[in-house]
Amino acid sequence: MEFKNTKGIFLQIADSISEKVMEGKYPPGEKIPSVRDLATEMGVNPNTVMRTYSELQTRGIIDNKRGVGYYVSTDAVAIIREWKRKEFFEAELPLIIRQTKILGITLEELKPYFESTQNPDKL
Repeated sequence: MEFKNTKGIFLQIADSISEKVMEGKYPPGEKIPSVRDLATEMGVNPNTVMRTYSELQTRGIIDNKRGVGYYVSTDAVAIIREWKRKEFFEAELPLIIRQTKILGITLEELKPYFESTQNPDKL
């Protein structure tokens, strides 16, 4: 994983795990990689992964089954969706709106992007 300077590494790892939960790669009730395994996979210190897991546990996204490992909580998808929606509305959308105003982009011009059933990356 390539890390960016705009956000703490532990939060970027939390985002990565959250994406995997939302994509179904880590379904609710399923065990996620151990701290050591994920640290090795990501090329980070195990303490960074512990901080990530602590954050995800505090948010209710994962549960720690002592001596067994960490598991995706049953409510993880709903919790992540709400967390990411809040993050989007507070951080990302204001930037998008600002750019559309600066560039003079109208709602009519944006409408096809919202109505399209195509992959948004290909528009």
